[in-house]
Amino acid sequence: MFDAATSSFKRIALLGAVLLVSACSTPSQPNGINDPYEQTNRQTHEFNRGIDRIVLRPTSNAYGTVVPERARNGISNFANTLNQPADVVNSLLQGRIENAGHSTFRFLVNAIFGLGGFLDPATDMGLEDRDTDFGETLYVWGVPEGVYGELPVVGPVTERHAAGKVVDLFTNPLSTVLEGPGATAQTAANVASGFGTRYTLSDTIDSILYDSADSYAQARLIYLQNRRFKLGVDSTGTDLDPFEDPYDSLPLQ
Repeated sequence: MFDAATSSFKRIALLGAVLLVSACSTPSQPNGINDPYEQTNRQTHEFNRGIDRIVLRPTSNAYGTVVPERARNGISNFANTLNQPADVVNSLLQGRIENAGHSTFRFLVNAIFGLGGFLDPATDMGLEDRDTDFGETLYVWGVPEGVYGELPVVGPVTERHAAGKVVDLFTNPLSTVLEGPGATAQTAANVASGFGTRYTLSDTIDSILYDSADSYAQARLIYLQNRRFKLGVDSTGTDLDPFEDPYDSLPLQ
């Protein structure tokens, strides 16, 4: 297991170094909305809305209706526990040793005393979830945010976040260790957790996607605000306005 984790760490570091070297501009604070491919992004957004309407929303509603809340929470806790080692790896890559230790201890507590991760005694002990990803690692390394985009199925991203999502496929040492039923259980837990989140946030998501005058502009605004807040970016001087008229960003006809 140690050899597998070391191998994953080396691959991640190498990929990260390549991405860092390939950054094409000097890191700077994001300012407002940088969306030069808006027309294409809007087409992708409509495709994603269709996927949500036909597949994600009805499936998540069925999942939330059939599966009791306690079971849904247990599955989400299990998925979170299995993904915790990736938080440890990214915290180390970010140079945040205390966060790495915190996430390691949280993983061990939930894995050992939480019935393999289905329960979350770590939070009750004050070990809150310090979720992170390789997109945040790139931010810490000084890689610029890049332009905004929307990817099929994945949804809103920035160039930096999109690159991070690719590397995140390799950041979890457990993904290298787990095989057969273990790997299937991890994938199934992540998918079910995603449906559970969609069900829990259904009112908010439906409001954005189906009740907004311009769902694309609204989703873009919320994503950028939340992502920058998560990274601790000071957006005081940015042009993002929570009361922005979504029609202002519509392309001229």
